[in-house]
Amino acid sequence: MAGPNLEVFKPTNNPTTQFGMYILFPISIMYYFGTNLDGKFTVPDFWPKPGQTHKIPYDRDEIAKELERLKVRNLENKRRREAQEGVGRGEE
Repeated sequence: MAGPNLEVFKPTNNPTTQFGMYILFPISIMYYFGTNLDGKFTVPDFWPKPGQTHKIPYDRDEIAKELERLKVRNLENKRRREAQEGVGRGEE
């Protein structure tokens, strides 16, 4: 009783040709892509540094400083947006 045919790619019934195909296929892939895959396909500085990630404040003082910083940033953005809208309408 014969088992199931698990061959995905079977070019011929000649075992020597099949062996050559199984040997040459990975070698040709390695030749095409090369050995320096990390140098070709990696993006430098992809992950943020620990200083650039979010740091959640836990103390009352840190929370107050963070809230003040956010309020100042929001007011600055609001002033900038209002200035752009005024220039866009022709007002100064």
